[in-house]
Amino acid sequence: MSIPTNIVEGSSQENRKDFKRFLRYASNSATELEYHLLLARDKGAINSGDYANLSARTVEVRKMLIGLMKRVEQTL
Repeated sequence: MSIPTNIVEGSSQENRKDFKRFLRYASNSATELEYHLLLARDKGAINSGDYANLSARTVEVRKMLIGLMKRVEQTL
């Protein structure tokens, strides 16, 4: 939940620099999610297949956030 929440909060900031900062927070949240998924797999809460799928999707989201941060940086 923190990934989209940071994006929404950042989009309401007064300037692009602050928006980029919140996108960085969202990216950091994606990294935290990767850890939580790994922990869930290691504890047996999710199986390896679900872990692989969710982890890959999380990596893709982080890549999209990095791309968006680069785009916002170009407009500063």
